[in-house]
Amino acid sequence: MQAIVSFGLMALRMLAAVLLLAAPAGAWAQGQENYIAADLVAESAPVPGETLTVALRFRPQEGWHGYWSNPGEAGLGMQLDWQLPAGWEAAEPDYPVPEVLQLFGIVNHAFKAPYTVLVPLEVPEGADVAGLAPITVNARWLACSDELCVPETAVLTLRFPQTGEALRAEFDAARAAIPPQIDSPARFAFTGGTVRIAIPLPLALDLANPHAFIAEIDTVDYAAVQRFYRNGDDVVVEISRNALRAEPETISGILAFGAPGEGIRFVAAPGDVPVGGEAIGGAMVDSPFWLLLGGALLGGLLLNLMPCVFPILSLKALALARAGGSEAQAKREGLAYTAGVVLACLALGALMLALRAAGEQVGWAFQLQQPLVVAALLVLAVLITANFAGLFAIPNLPIRSRGGGGAFATGLLAAVVATPCTGPFMAAALGAALLLPAPQAMLLFGALGLGLALPFLLLGFVPALRNRLPKPGPWMATFRKVMAVPMALTALALLWLAWRLAGVHFAFSALGAGVTLAVLFATFGRARPVMKALLLAIPAYFLIALPFRVDDTSVLAVESVLDPVPYSAEALADARASGAPVFVWLTADWCVTCKVNESVAIEREATRAAFEAAGVVAMRGDWTRADPAITRYLEEWGAAGVPLYIWYPAGGEGEQLPQVLTPDALVELAEEG
Repeated sequence: MQAIVSFGLMALRMLAAVLLLAAPAGAWAQGQENYIAADLVAESAPVPGETLTVALRFRPQEGWHGYWSNPGEAGLGMQLDWQLPAGWEAAEPDYPVPEVLQLFGIVNHAFKAPYTVLVPLEVPEGADVAGLAPITVNARWLACSDELCVPETAVLTLRFPQTGEALRAEFDAARAAIPPQIDSPARFAFTGGTVRIAIPLPLALDLANPHAFIAEIDTVDYAAVQRFYRNGDDVVVEISRNALRAEPETISGILAFGAPGEGIRFVAAPGDVPVGGEAIGGAMVDSPFWLLLGGALLGGLLLNLMPCVFPILSLKALALARAGGSEAQAKREGLAYTAGVVLACLALGALMLALRAAGEQVGWAFQLQQPLVVAALLVLAVLITANFAGLFAIPNLPIRSRGGGGAFATGLLAAVVATPCTGPFMAAALGAALLLPAPQAMLLFGALGLGLALPFLLLGFVPALRNRLPKPGPWMATFRKVMAVPMALTALALLWLAWRLAGVHFAFSALGAGVTLAVLFATFGRARPVMKALLLAIPAYFLIALPFRVDDTSVLAVESVLDPVPYSAEALADARASGAPVFVWLTADWCVTCKVNESVAIEREATRAAFEAAGVVAMRGDWTRADPAITRYLEEWGAAGVPLYIWYPAGGEGEQLPQVLTPDALVELAEEG
C-alpha cells in the first residue's frame, strides 16, 4: 500500500511539473494577484569575471506557503527560466532552512513566512556590462494554503543600477539565512530499508531537535521518524528509504539544528557510516535514566500479573513449590532462575537493536511475528503439556530437574513467553531503549528481566516468604497434572496463531512435530531399535517440512463489532480531516493483553453504540505480522510494542490511552466528544 501511495504521489508531482512548465507566463495569474508575491533584485552592479548575486524575494499572504527545492510528499519546487546575456550562467538557487509542514498526514518542506532565495550569476570575462539590457526570469512556483494549491508564475525583471544601504543590509540578512556548506564531505550507506548518513559536525555544537531535509526527490520516506546519533565529530541520521527509487550516487541536503533558520548544507558520497553513539532528540531521551530504569523494573514486576503471562504461571507455581528445600538450594534456584530471565531479556533486546541497526522495522515481541518461532514454541508447549500430564518424565527437562540448571532453563522459557506484551510503566522504558545508546538500552532490558524474576528471587532469599509455601508432598503430582490444562490451552492458542500467520498446513505440521516428539519421549525407553528409528524419522520429517509449508503470508482479518478501518497513515489523515473523532488501536493475535482489552472494553455493544452516536471512526492496526507502517506509528508515540491506543478528538491532537482499558473508558470518551 505504501509503495502504491508513493508511486501515486510521484506520478502526480510529475504531472504537475509538466503542466507548470508547459503553461505560458501568467496563465494562472491572469486577472488576480499572486498569493505569493515575488520580485528580483541584485546586490550590486555586474562586474566582468565576477559573480553577481541576485535575490528572489517571496512574500506569502497570511495562511499561504511556498516550497523548498524538494517539496516533500506533495507540492512542487520552484522552476526558473532565465533570459541572460550571452555567456552568462545561472547557478543553482540557495535556499534558507525550510520547516516541516504536515497537513492531513502529508509531510512537506515549506516556507510560511517571507523568504529569500539567492541565485549566483556568473558574469564572463570581457562581458559588456555598460548599457546592459534588463535581465528577466520566468519563475514558476506553487502557492498552497491548508485547503487549496494554486500554480503561480511571474516574469521578474532585473534592472541596473540597484544600490543603497537598505538593499545591502537586506542581502546581508538573506545571506546569513542561507545555511553554510560544510567543508568536510559527508558519507552515506544504504542498509536494508534504511539510509544512514554521517555528517561531520563538531562535538561542541549542540543539536536540540535536528531534522535532515534531503534534496534528492523521493529518496527517503518523508513521514518516517528520523533518528539521530552523536558519534564523535559525526552526526549520524537514520531515515527509512523509498524502495521505489534507485540508490543515488550522492545525497545532499540541509541538516536543520532545531532552532528556527539554523542549519548546515551537506553533500554525502557513499562511504563507511559508524554504528551506535549517543541518541539525539526524542521525548523519551529527556526522561532521567534512573526513572527509565525504575519503569523497566516495575514494568517487569507487573508482568507477573498481566494476562499475557498466564501461560507461564504453571511453570512458576511448580518451581516455587519445590523451593521449600534447603536454604542453599532455594538461593541457588532463585539466582539461576533470575539469570535465565535476565539473559533472555538481554538476548531479545540485543537482537532487536541489531535488527534495527541493520535497517529492519521491528519492535518488542518481534519474535512472535515469525512463523518458525511460533512453531518452535508450539512444539515446546505440547511437550510441557505431555510432561505435566505424566505421559513421560525426563530428568533433565527444565521443569522437572532439580538444581540450578532446571531453574535457569525455566527462567529462559518464562521470559520468552512473558515478554510479547508491554504493560504499565514498561512502555516508556522500552520506547526509550530504541533511542538510547546500546549500553543504556541493554541496562533497561536487564532491569525488565530483573523485575520479571524478582518475586522468585525474593522467595529464594527471604525464608519468611518461602515458609508460607505449601510443603512438598504427594499433592505436587496432582497439581502438575492440573497445570497441564493451562499449558494445553497455551498450545491451542499457539496452534491458532501459527494458522493465522502461515496457514493450516504449517500449523498442523508444527503440531505434528510436537505430538510425535511427545510420543517418542514416552516410548523411547522401551521401544525396539526399529521403532526408535521410525519415531525419530517422523518428527524429523515435520521439522524439515516446516520451512516449506508456509502457505499463507497474510493475516486474516478478524471480525469486529466496530467495523474498523485498517490502519494506514493515509487512512488516519483522511479520518482526522473528516472532522470526526478517531480511535486507533494497534493489536496482535499473540498479545494476550490486547485480546483481554478487546473483550473487556472494545468489542462491546455499548462501545459500538457510543461510537455510532458520536460518529467515531474506529481504526485498527494488526501487528501480528511485521508491518513497517505500524512500527513507524508505534515509534511516533514512543512505544516499543502493542497494545497501543490513541484517541483523536474531533479536530484535536491525539492522546495516548492506558494500556489496560476499563470497560467504560471508550464509551465515556465517545460521550464526551
